Amino acid sequence: MFKSAVALAATLVLASSAAAQPAPKPDEAAFRSLYKELVETRTAFPEGDCTLAATRMAARLKAAGFADSDLHLIVPEGHPKDGNLVVIYPGRDPKAKAVLMLAHIDVVAARREDWTRDPFTLVEEDGYFYARGAFDDKAQAAIWTDNLIRYRQEGYKPRRTIKMALTCGEEGGGFIDGAQWLTQHNRDLIDAGIALNEGAGGELDDKGARVDHSFLAAEKRAESFIFETTNPGGHSSRPMPDNAIYRLIRAIDRVSRYEFPVQLDDANRGYFSKMSKVVGGETGAAMAAIVANPNDAKADAILSRNPGYHAMLRTTCVATMMEAGHAPNALPQRARATINCRIFPGVPVSEVYNTLVKLADDPAVKIAMPTGGFPDAPPPAMSPQVLGPLEKVSQAVWPGVPVVPILQPGATDATALNAVGIPAFGISGLFIDPDLGRIHGLNERIRVKSLMEGREFLYRLIKVYADQPGA
Repeated sequence: MFKSAVALAATLVLASSAAAQPAPKPDEAAFRSLYKELVETRTAFPEGDCTLAATRMAARLKAAGFADSDLHLIVPEGHPKDGNLVVIYPGRDPKAKAVLMLAHIDVVAARREDWTRDPFTLVEEDGYFYARGAFDDKAQAAIWTDNLIRYRQEGYKPRRTIKMALTCGEEGGGFIDGAQWLTQHNRDLIDAGIALNEGAGGELDDKGARVDHSFLAAEKRAESFIFETTNPGGHSSRPMPDNAIYRLIRAIDRVSRYEFPVQLDDANRGYFSKMSKVVGGETGAAMAAIVANPNDAKADAILSRNPGYHAMLRTTCVATMMEAGHAPNALPQRARATINCRIFPGVPVSEVYNTLVKLADDPAVKIAMPTGGFPDAPPPAMSPQVLGPLEKVSQAVWPGVPVVPILQPGATDATALNAVGIPAFGISGLFIDPDLGRIHGLNERIRVKSLMEGREFLYRLIKVYADQPGA
């Protein structure tokens, strides 16, 4: 196994167009092998297979000495490809609350003809790993699995039990959401005093310098609203003023022109307060101003030039999909659009729905309330027991880089855990470029250095949490 891992690492290095790098250390070579296997196991819906990925990670853990009784492959009945893996690393104190390492192993779909490289083959090039899932979220899933192997190999005996859940379905599309499934059917198996998940990491500037190390303290709720218009239609040679497509487009256009109001909570207030001193200049001043007065229109305009800041400050709704008509020579009988909203924490879905109805301003445009989706859950408290270890280990690995909370404009499986009382935070230690690693887009990537540093950071951090005193 060791020889094959070294050979794999050598192949990756030789394939790189960058200058030759020193050979990885033995434990790093083994990690690269694990990471490659996970990334190259296809887990995009519908052809992907999360169960296969979970089984392969379980096999690596078993080879490292884990007992079958500590490896739990959980596959929802009737969904053979939607498997999840839960692993238990017993602690010395069975009464102390566990530490849970959470990551999803499904990925967004990718088409070979759109990518520069095969999206399902891990490529190392110019200091980056490229592949679908190279960052989101197989980087952290591979690190969690590697953590357990390293702990087992060194004979580490934590005070608290360490658990790992590799889940399917976070990206949607058709898989059952494994995190929600586990909270509903296997709560005892994943119960913990703290869960570490994706959703945040270090920010790099356009030159690759570290700006800050962020952690997810709160996140928005993702909901999609369906706008639909219907019409008797008719022959396209006889256009009518009442056209289903036109009515839908006018309604969507009114939505596109609306800005939801600025809102602040502990997460984005903490982010802008800290970052105002780091960023400085006009942007830094705007950050301080918006914290002092959320209604400061000038500060909002300056910050909203940055799509990330804009999204962090408010609820957002955007058109993402559209379908209409049934024939090129017929007036449309139906037109439908998906409006995807990322709702600020604490804002009721019904409030956003009412706003959209008012904006559409057309009784012919029917708007459906979303069903299912992410649960409504308040963010967990940012206690000293959470922040202390995070700041300590982060400063040890990246001295002088500020640790800042963020409000994640996206949504992760942390919400599913928070909804049932398992405090979940997005802590990855993975530093990414301003392009966010191109996640969900073309040519997804992560810096090799970022992955290796994040691996070391999370290895140390989990140990600190696992050895914490208290209940």
